[in-house]
Amino acid sequence: MANQIHYIENSHINRQQWDACMDASVNRLIYGYSWYLDPIATHWDALVLNDYEAIMPLTWNSKWGIRYLYQPPFTQQLGIFSPLDIPPETVELFLKELRGYFRFSEIFLNYGNIHSGVRQHTNYMLPLNEHYEQIRRGYKSSLIKNLNRCVRFQLQYKKDLDVKTALNLYKQTYNNRTPHVKASDYLHFESLCLSAQSKGKVLVRAALGEQEQLLAVSVLLLHHQRMYLLQSTTLPEGRKLEANHFLLDSLVREFAGTGVILDFEGSDIPGIAYYYGTFGSVNQPYFFYRHNALPWWIKWLKGN
Repeated sequence: MANQIHYIENSHINRQQWDACMDASVNRLIYGYSWYLDPIATHWDALVLNDYEAIMPLTWNSKWGIRYLYQPPFTQQLGIFSPLDIPPETVELFLKELRGYFRFSEIFLNYGNIHSGVRQHTNYMLPLNEHYEQIRRGYKSSLIKNLNRCVRFQLQYKKDLDVKTALNLYKQTYNNRTPHVKASDYLHFESLCLSAQSKGKVLVRAALGEQEQLLAVSVLLLHHQRMYLLQSTTLPEGRKLEANHFLLDSLVREFAGTGVILDFEGSDIPGIAYYYGTFGSVNQPYFFYRHNALPWWIKWLKGN
């Protein structure tokens, strides 16, 4: 790759070329598309290699008059995207370039951006190429045991739950656990989902009890044969009835044999990581990058 990396402000980004590069990228992810970033990011500009041969969205905000890079909620990983494999040297060129514009960065690079100065994070994914029975053979015994327990609860799998209902349920259930996610972030994500729904990219699936009460809900986005589990909500009654096990297993059953990849979107939390691993999924790690060249007094406030 040539080394002509250009900083392009948002208003000058050619969105047609941008999304065409995303479509062609070997490490393509839904988070990097302009139509995903526009409603989600407070501000975003870009680093572009030559004529959109490789691209890197720069999601930024400002505080005390200083611009900094941050990771918007509901965008697990961004970084550099390219139709060609991205060697560590190219990753360093992009990071060096962004350091010239931003004195502080805390961002997540995608699975194709290997670099020595990053920290690895866990992301489980499950290819759904085989028929259901073959995929189920890869389940761990603990998952099989819980699924067998579900049978006597007579749970139901629902495919047409309203997306706003699902989003509000997630916010009500987990808002206290995620104080870093602001009310405006939820509104931005709702705007994204409604826009994606008009493109046929939103899936809402739910587990219901015998009285058709909601027990667990999943909100997923499906794009280019990859299905992203962006929100997963389990209600207290649902936990007692293994409703989330039933829900995800039903999702696997629905899409088995389609070639879709189920992206669990995590997790670094040991219990959740173990749970996702019980489906026979594989880890496709992504990377955290941090850079701090702030003045000493701000650096102290930021905790190094």
